[in-house]
Amino acid sequence: MATMIQKFRRRFIAISTCSLFVVLLTILGGMLGVSYYKASQQVTNVLNVLASHDGQIDKDSVTQVTVQKRFGPNTSKESLFQYRYFSVFFDKSGDITKIDSGHIATVDQDAITDMAHWAYKQKKERGHTDYGGTTYAYKLTKKSNGKVSIIFLDESVIMASANELMKIAAAMGIVSLLLFTLVLIAFSNRAIQPIIEAEKRQKEFITNAGHELKTPLAIIETNTELSEMISGETEWTTSNKQQVARLTRLINNLISLARFDEQPEMTIATIDASAAVQRAADSFEAMITHEGKGFSTNIAPGVKVRADENYFYELCNILLDNANKYCDDGGKVSVLLRENKTTRAVTLEVGNTYAEGKEIDYTKFFNRFYRDDTSHNSKKRGYGIGLSMAQTLVHAFKGKISARYKNQTLYFTIRLKMTK
Repeated sequence: MATMIQKFRRRFIAISTCSLFVVLLTILGGMLGVSYYKASQQVTNVLNVLASHDGQIDKDSVTQVTVQKRFGPNTSKESLFQYRYFSVFFDKSGDITKIDSGHIATVDQDAITDMAHWAYKQKKERGHTDYGGTTYAYKLTKKSNGKVSIIFLDESVIMASANELMKIAAAMGIVSLLLFTLVLIAFSNRAIQPIIEAEKRQKEFITNAGHELKTPLAIIETNTELSEMISGETEWTTSNKQQVARLTRLINNLISLARFDEQPEMTIATIDASAAVQRAADSFEAMITHEGKGFSTNIAPGVKVRADENYFYELCNILLDNANKYCDDGGKVSVLLRENKTTRAVTLEVGNTYAEGKEIDYTKFFNRFYRDDTSHNSKKRGYGIGLSMAQTLVHAFKGKISARYKNQTLYFTIRLKMTK
C-alpha cells in the first residue's frame, strides 16, 4: 500500500505543480504579451510622429494635442524628448541628400550611411536593424515628389521596461513555483491522509473478511464430504464442492493481493529466471496433461533478471494457472523464456488455445474481476484478480506485461531487463 500511496502522492504533487505552472504561464504570459504589444505600439507612434514632422521633434512642431492623440491622455509633450533617433533623406535617384544625427551620439556618420542604404534597398515601410548591440526600428516614407526619408529609432529605451518586466516575471514565476512545490511536498501527506486511511481500512477489511469467510467455507466443504460418504456423490454435492473451491480460490487471491499492497518491500536481486520458470512449469505439467491438454516449454538456460525470487515464482504460477484455467478443451499451453542480447531484454511468454478470443479487448484482462460477459453469468469466463496481481508484480520489477492474440492462441508476454 505504501508504494501505491507514494505514487499517488507524487502524482498529486506533479499535477498540482503543473496546474500552477499553467496558471502562472497564462497570467504572466498575458502580462508580458500586453507589455510588449504596448511597447511595440509606442515605437510605431514615435516613428509616425517623427515621419510626419520630417524627422524632428521640437517644442514648436509637436503639440500637446498630437502627443495625447498618439500616446494617450496621460502622456505629456515633454516625454517625447527622451528618445534617441536619426534621419536620412534620399532624392528620387536614391542618393543621400541629408543626414540628421543631432539626436544620437553612439552611431557615426559611416554607420548611419550603411544602415540607410541597407534599409533603402529593402523597400519595406517598416523594419528593424542592429548596430553595436542595439536594435533600431525604422520607418521609410516615400513622398509624392519621389524623395524618400528613413527615420531610425533606438528601441532600447522603450523596450527596456518590457524586458525588465519579463525578467521580474520569470524570477517571480520560478520562485512561486518552487515555494508552492515545497509547501505541497510538506503538506501533501496531510492532504491525502483520508485516502491513506480509507485504503488502509479497505485492505484490512479484505484480509479480515477473507479469513472470516474461510471458516464457513471449510464447514460447508466438510459437510458436503460427509454427505457424500453417507448418501454417495450427487450432482448437488459436486456443484457445492466446485463453488466452494471457486470461492476459496477467490478469497486466497484477494488476501494475496491485499498482503502485497500492505507489504510492498521486496528483495530485488539478480535471480535465475530459467530455474524459476522451469520449476513453475514442472509443477503444472501433470495437472495440464491430466486434463487432456497439450503442454510445451522452450526455456533458455541461464537467463538472469532482477526481481524478487519468491514473487517472480508466484508470477509464473499466476500466468500458468490462468493459461490452464482458460485453455480450450483439448487445447495447448505453451511456455517460452528467451533473452535478446542486442536489446538486453528478457521475454517470458505464456500462451493457451482460446478459439473465441478474436474480437476481445485484451487490455481489460488486467482489470480486477474483468469478464467479457456483462451479464455476470458464472458459467462465462472471467479473469478475476490473478492478472491484476501479475501486472502489479511486473511493474514492481520495472517490466512490462501485455496480451496479444494470434492463430487462435492468447499470449501473455512479460518483458524485463536482462542482467549479467
